[in-house]
Amino acid sequence: MQKRRLFRQGQNLLLNRSPIQNSHASRYLLLMLLSFAFSVSATRLFLQLTGFPQLGGGNLHIAHVLWGGLLLFIACTLPLILANDWALTWSAIISGLGIGLFIDEVGKFITANNDYFYASAAPIIYAFFLLTVLVFIQVRSWHKLSTRGEMYAILADLNEVLDQDLSTNEKDSLLGRLVPIAQQQEDVELSRLAGVLIGFLASKETLVVLHTPNLLEKIQQAWYAFETKWLTRSKLKSVIVILLFLWGGWAIFYPIGYLLSGRNPAQLQVFIQSFLSDRLIRNESGFNWVEARVFMEGATGLVAILASVLLLAKKEKLGLELAYLSMLVVLTVVNLVVFYFDQFSTILFAIPQFILLILIIRYRDRFIKLTI
Repeated sequence: MQKRRLFRQGQNLLLNRSPIQNSHASRYLLLMLLSFAFSVSATRLFLQLTGFPQLGGGNLHIAHVLWGGLLLFIACTLPLILANDWALTWSAIISGLGIGLFIDEVGKFITANNDYFYASAAPIIYAFFLLTVLVFIQVRSWHKLSTRGEMYAILADLNEVLDQDLSTNEKDSLLGRLVPIAQQQEDVELSRLAGVLIGFLASKETLVVLHTPNLLEKIQQAWYAFETKWLTRSKLKSVIVILLFLWGGWAIFYPIGYLLSGRNPAQLQVFIQSFLSDRLIRNESGFNWVEARVFMEGATGLVAILASVLLLAKKEKLGLELAYLSMLVVLTVVNLVVFYFDQFSTILFAIPQFILLILIIRYRDRFIKLTI
């Protein structure tokens, strides 16, 4: 009997220490992703425009990986010291900047000669970014919260009361989330706590202010207003069709050039020599990746054009499915190879590709009930 009681106590202890997702985790990850992408892109652009300057003299060289480490240290320290919600927001932004500066120099750490321009560095950075995007998607889709997890989120949102920034909408939302917890019978302590908080929030003495939208809310409201007014079903469909056709045409342009150069030995020699001089191909097997790029870009380009034709032919479900899968493969697989050959100039194409994917998802969610 004693052993059974101790075992149950141990089970309860483990249950009460289980991890709880931060209710604003997706927002923080999004801020980190955006600042990460900006940091890498801005760093490469700045160095390219300024001729890759070095800070220091003689044997002293202060690489920007050190500034990245400093920003990461600040980002880690802020939420350890400060309890304010804005500390986590700034921690997310600063950490993204630090990660970008840090990982931008990955070429130096995977080569014996500290080669910053090592060709594989770009796809490694892009792959790391994709993994972070995957984490963001998983966190955003994780909506199931236990009673204990919901109470964690509620207590975190009560900082609005301490900051005297509780609006009517926020108050009503908190009350609506507290009622089910107060009514549940599984955890009596949480039920009592929820009841006390309901009484506090429902009191006329609780200070309520007018809601002032933050920057993200203003951006969301502006986008929804723009989307409702200008991106109607027919207009959004036309934009997607045009972008798919343009992307498809551009994607098959490189394979066509490659195939035409193969018919001219002199032109093919120049084509191969350019890869050798840039150290993108070091042996015969390396040329297989060139052929892989040609095949994948050509195939996804043709699928994108086919998707645009299907959308014009009013076969929307099939067209959207092909368009979605095509852009998903491009962003997650094809671009890894393209980043190797074209390096960071690929960002100029990855951004519109990502925007096109978002537009496809928005069209599907707004106008077609389709699970892909």
